Amino acid sequence: MERTFDEELKELYKIILKMADLVEESIYKSIDALKERDKKMAEEIISEDKQIDELELEVDDACIDLIARRQPVAQDLRFITMAMRISTELERIADLAVNIGQRILEIADKPLLKPLIDIPKLSSLAQKMVRESIEAFIRRDIELARGVLKSDIEADRLRNSVQKELINDYMAKDGTTAPRAVPLLLVARHLERICDHATNIAEDVIYLVQAKVVKHHPEKLE
Repeated sequence: MERTFDEELKELYKIILKMADLVEESIYKSIDALKERDKKMAEEIISEDKQIDELELEVDDACIDLIARRQPVAQDLRFITMAMRISTELERIADLAVNIGQRILEIADKPLLKPLIDIPKLSSLAQKMVRESIEAFIRRDIELARGVLKSDIEADRLRNSVQKELINDYMAKDGTTAPRAVPLLLVARHLERICDHATNIAEDVIYLVQAKVVKHHPEKLE
């Protein structure tokens, strides 16, 4: 029996949810691996990225097929095109988690330069923003999407705090700390970029629901 259009859209939802779950887990594992300097876990993050890549291709194929066969219009068309964009954002987030895994491999055999304080906070915020951006997508929740956009300010602040401390308090005073400081700088940058991608998803949600483009136009959030 041929599936209905609604059933096919629900299946698309499920794939995106599966991607989001895997991506959020990758972010969590990346920071756990950093805290423990766990090379095995870092390698798992890198190897598991292939599954997320395959899901992105599955979303693309499903969306193209739906557009070709169903010829959706209005909000259904926006949903399908946004699903493709969101899967791309999730895949890029997963790539950033892989980058963090690679940085961990660089410093796994060295003692941590300093106790991790702001990086775990930034990681928790990144996970929260990814989770809430996807929940906003699933529920078509404008207020939740707006909350994600506002959280990006805190992500920038935490990244800047990490950079300032590592550069001013360590590298500027002792150049020999650079091999341990630079990977941490990059981890903070990767996490902040994850928050940026979550913000992109939230912006797509607002477009999906209201057909309003808020990217580069924060005044339209009012």
